[in-house]
Parts: sequence; C-alpha cells; structure tokens
Amino acid sequence: MTPSDAKRIISQNMPLYLWFQMGRIAFESQMVIAMRMAGMMGIVEQSPGEPYRMVAEKQAAASEAFHGVVRAASRGQGYDRMMAAALRPYSRRTNANSRRLTRAKAR
Repeated sequence: MTPSDAKRIISQNMPLYLWFQMGRIAFESQMVIAMRMAGMMGIVEQSPGEPYRMVAEKQAAASEAFHGVVRAASRGQGYDRMMAAALRPYSRRTNANSRRLTRAKAR
C-alpha cells in the first residue's frame, strides 16, 4: 500500500478514523492518569519534573491544536480535517506519555 492509497482510504472513512483516534486518546489518557497517580503515591518511580510536564504539555498541545484547526480552516478544508488537525497533538502526546510512563519501575 502506497502512502497515497493510505490517504485515500483514510479520507473515505474519516468519521471512522476520527472515532478510532478519540477512543485511543481516551484509553491512553486514562492510562497516563493512572500511572501519574501511582507515581504521586510513590508506587512507581517518577521523575521530579513530571508534575511540571503535566501542565506544560497541555498548554503546548492546546496551542498546536488551535493552530492546526486554523490552518485547516484557512485552506478551506472540511470539518473532518479540522477535527483531525485538532486531535493530532493530543494523540501524539498521549501516545508518547503512555510509552514513557509504562517503562517506569515499581518500587
């Protein structure tokens, strides 16, 4: 499958793709919350900068999502593309956080 084939398939099934992305973000964010709470309780090791990271990444993701939506809207793209642009930063962060936090070691 070539990249253009993948883009065509995603564009034809955009509502399903967006639903899948939102479900994955919801699942991963709950896992991240649980791991961070376990770190705050001392059950797993947590870096000292984790509380700061929790706040800072949300601000950066919100800014990226806003700019993505504005870019998509200014190009005249549809609501589905704007929604995909809004979800992309959150998707990247929840995925990275879940991978990083699941490597934590129990005390």
